[in-house]
Amino acid sequence: MNQTRTFLMFALLAVAYLLFMAWQKDYAPAAPSTVAPTASVPSSDASVPGAIPGAAGNATGAATPAVGTVSTEAAAPAQLITVQTDVLKLSVDSRGGSLVHADLLAYPNAPRTRKAPNPPPTVLLSSDDAHYSVAQNGLVSSSDTAAADQPNHLALFHSDKTSYTLADGQNELKVDLTWQDAAGLKVTKTYVFKRGSYVIDVSQRIDNGGTTAWQGNAYQQLLRVQPPKPSNWLANYTNPESRSFQGAAWFTGEKFEKLTFKQFGEPKDQLNAQIKGGWAAMLRLYFVAAWIPPAGQTEHYLTDTINPDSAHPRFLIRTVGPTLNVAAGQAVTSQSRLYLGPNKQGSMDAIAPGLDLTIDYGMFKIIAVPMHWVLSQLHAITKNWGVAIILLVLLIKGLSWKLTAIQYRSSARMRKLQPRVQALKERYGDDKQKMQTAMMELYKKEKVNPMGGCLPVLITLPVFYGLFYVLEYSLELRHAPFMWIPDLSAPDPFYILPIIYAAVMLGTQILNPVAAGMDPTQAKMMKVMPLLFTVMFAFFPAGLCLYYAVNGIVGLGQQWWITHHIDREEVATPKAA
Repeated sequence: MNQTRTFLMFALLAVAYLLFMAWQKDYAPAAPSTVAPTASVPSSDASVPGAIPGAAGNATGAATPAVGTVSTEAAAPAQLITVQTDVLKLSVDSRGGSLVHADLLAYPNAPRTRKAPNPPPTVLLSSDDAHYSVAQNGLVSSSDTAAADQPNHLALFHSDKTSYTLADGQNELKVDLTWQDAAGLKVTKTYVFKRGSYVIDVSQRIDNGGTTAWQGNAYQQLLRVQPPKPSNWLANYTNPESRSFQGAAWFTGEKFEKLTFKQFGEPKDQLNAQIKGGWAAMLRLYFVAAWIPPAGQTEHYLTDTINPDSAHPRFLIRTVGPTLNVAAGQAVTSQSRLYLGPNKQGSMDAIAPGLDLTIDYGMFKIIAVPMHWVLSQLHAITKNWGVAIILLVLLIKGLSWKLTAIQYRSSARMRKLQPRVQALKERYGDDKQKMQTAMMELYKKEKVNPMGGCLPVLITLPVFYGLFYVLEYSLELRHAPFMWIPDLSAPDPFYILPIIYAAVMLGTQILNPVAAGMDPTQAKMMKVMPLLFTVMFAFFPAGLCLYYAVNGIVGLGQQWWITHHIDREEVATPKAA
């Protein structure tokens, strides 16, 4: 197999795999969820007691106690309470104590430039209808208490202050919100923020000052709308978030599951399961919001769609805790944690088991994770992600030097044999059997393996795909500058790297001219490949283009050296006629 055929196979395999992954994202069925063997869902009538507001009910026909519905209309915000730490700036609505806005202060929403040295921070939670994303929690009673009189996420809480700030030298900040009914039941919802942490400790303390016992459940939920679609196909193609997963995800304690926004519309795909040691999240590229119940606690997990026929339907993932029994004069506290922050590899599992899986490298995770670690170590040395990518190329090329050398030697020798192969074709014409036999004898005589150039490519393909995901999804490359490039996660603004890559491909074609007898259609495809790849790479993240441009330059240099070395060997030892 000559170099042109090898390269064409490599390119077609790459395109086929990317198309397959895109199909999987849009159409592959979700793994079936384990349905909890519990009572049927209560009626959706607004008068149902013990119901959790803001849900349309479960299509699966099973639920845990205290799961029902009341009105799906969102209550108006009461009073916004501002909370700021060194890494987060939040808005807490006193209506339910819900987190309705979150800025990630260390992650600007655009690269820093001379014209915009201080871009605004990335918004992870928002109450804006078009970008709605909130984190809610509350309590529902198992009694006949009206839903409007329960400490759920629509109840009106009270806060002593409207602004809280983590002061210099202060390592912890507590924000208390309280609710109390006429019967003496008091709920204190406490958010605890720690310096440098994106994890928020959340507790709901129930003090029963009444004369009768209280029974109910604590719940946590995330609601989000589907992100607005890009205005045109070009904006969609160049936006890395359009290529990444967007939707709900959860961990069963053993397995990581996902649900796209499109799958929310399929009743059979809905989550409805009892899970111990899990978590529930909403994912987007680079960032995650996740509710994390206590590790040893079994909770009921479910997904749903609110107002599916509206302009901005809201997608929900919820966890409902075990039944809480609070005797008169006693107090019980429900605990959970909320993570609002970056999807940073290597640090997520320390927060909760399985949380690292939210960085989804697919089937090539076993390769991508070590590659990411190596890239991080190189960055620790160079302090620049662009330089680290170049060093990673050189390191991989060094490790695979012998494999690629086999490929290039096979290609060079096959190219030398092309005139003789063409002569055989002219001699035997349409007699394919004799032609095949003569070619195999020629290869055996010249000690050339026609598959020698193919095997190294197949071995290195998993590395190619693993690195593709690392460079595409690595948070560290987001807004990382390199020379003329302000953001390695965005396309090269001057298209220099795609042009360099096209030049490398042209150089490869010069070293490997179209072989005699090659199929005309294939030959034409090879000629336009540099143009096609230039257009495709023009919209890829610059980090990817940098890797492939440097990889191509090194490979072209290696191929040139091997080809000319073989030419010199043949000149020094000419074969007998």
